[in-house]
Amino acid sequence: MHPCAVIPALDAERTLGDLVTRALGQVSTVIVVDDGSNDATAAVALAAGAIVTRHPEALELGQNKPNQGKGAALKRGFALAQNLGHDVAVTLDADGQHLPEEIGILLAASPDPGALVLGVRDLAAADAPVANQRSNAFANGFLSMVTARRLRDTQCGMRRYPLAATLRLSVRDDGFAFETEVLLRALRQGIPLVQVPISVRYPADRTTHFDPRTDPWRIVARVLRTLSERRF
Repeated sequence: MHPCAVIPALDAERTLGDLVTRALGQVSTVIVVDDGSNDATAAVALAAGAIVTRHPEALELGQNKPNQGKGAALKRGFALAQNLGHDVAVTLDADGQHLPEEIGILLAASPDPGALVLGVRDLAAADAPVANQRSNAFANGFLSMVTARRLRDTQCGMRRYPLAATLRLSVRDDGFAFETEVLLRALRQGIPLVQVPISVRYPADRTTHFDPRTDPWRIVARVLRTLSERRF
């Protein structure tokens, strides 16, 4: 495998520098996708040694447009990673909840570079907000029922993606439902799935753009739309 790390980032200047530095201790390349930040996210990432990319519209205007969503950022990061010669990418959330030192856990989880590896968090042990625990449990139960397979953490942002296979899935969602849709399509295509425990932190000052009240329902809607596709 020739791995890299991909971090979608929105207004993450406070946590991103340390995250990039630590990730570079595990892999040679860290790609940060600045998804419309209004702070120094891009500058902080560059200073820490990351490769930084933005959506084309932002570059043309010399400024960022409103963010296009986590899914859109991941797609852009994956395409760039593949162009740079990488075959797998480990994703991390920019808020610092994931430990870059555990990138090796995902890389060692399967010798198959074509496998999709899911990080599995213990949200209760990490004292995650109750709303997050409930929304994650709901999503896990729903996806497990739909796929007839026990899925232990369908929302975790720390995963190992096989780049070529993932990009071929043509995932449509550009928001938080990307991670659910890609999982659904990967299982349908027979991509090997591995699930491994990872650590997670929920500091009191953590900033998140996921809304546990509304985003789970957007995920459900995306799953239903995906299942209704004739081609799918």
